Amino acid sequence: MRLRLKPRDTRFFDLFSVAGTNIATATGVLREFVTVPTEERDELARRMRAAEHAGDDATHAIIEQLDRSFITPFDREDIYRLAVRLDDVVDYMDAAVDLTTLYNPEALPENVRLQVDVLDKCAQLTAGAMPRLATLRNLNDFWVQINELENEADQIYRRLLQFLFNGSHDPLTVMKLKEIVDQLESAADAFEHVADVVHSIAVKES
Repeated sequence: MRLRLKPRDTRFFDLFSVAGTNIATATGVLREFVTVPTEERDELARRMRAAEHAGDDATHAIIEQLDRSFITPFDREDIYRLAVRLDDVVDYMDAAVDLTTLYNPEALPENVRLQVDVLDKCAQLTAGAMPRLATLRNLNDFWVQINELENEADQIYRRLLQFLFNGSHDPLTVMKLKEIVDQLESAADAFEHVADVVHSIAVKES
C-alpha cells in the first residue's frame, strides 16, 4: 500500500471551488453581455470586471495558502499552475468584454453567441470539477468533455474568421471584431489548459 503524507484540511479545495464558481458567474455575465443592446453593456462590463477582481482574489488566496503550507495535497507547482490557469479564463473573458465596450460595435457576429455558449458549458464543467479535486475521482469525463468543447470552439472560431474576411466588412471593423473573438477563443484554450493541469495531477496522484 502506498503511504501518502497528505493534509486532511480542505483549504486548497475550498479555494479552487471558489475560483470555479467565479468562472461560472463570469460566463453568465458574458452570456448576457453578448445579447443585450449596446446601451446595457456598461453595467454588465462592470459586473465582469468585478468577477475579474474576484478571480484575482481567489488566485492570490491560493498562492498565499501555498506559501504558508508545509505539506500540500499535491505538487506545489501543480497547485500554482492550476490557480493561474483558472485566473486566465476570466482574464480573457474580461478582455473580450472590455474591447467590446471600447469599440462599441452595434452588433456582434451571430457566431459569437455560439462561442459564448461553449464557454458556458466549459465553465459549468469546471465549476463542477473543482470540488472533486479532493478525491480526484470521477474526473475523466471532465477533461474529455472540455477537450471536445475546445475543438467545437475552434470550429466556431474558424467560421467567424471566414465571416469576417469574406470581403463584406471594412478593414477597421474586421480588426476590431477579430480582437474580440480572439479573446473568446483564448478563453476556450484556457479552459483546456485547466483540464490539462487537472489531468496531470490525477495521473501523478494515481
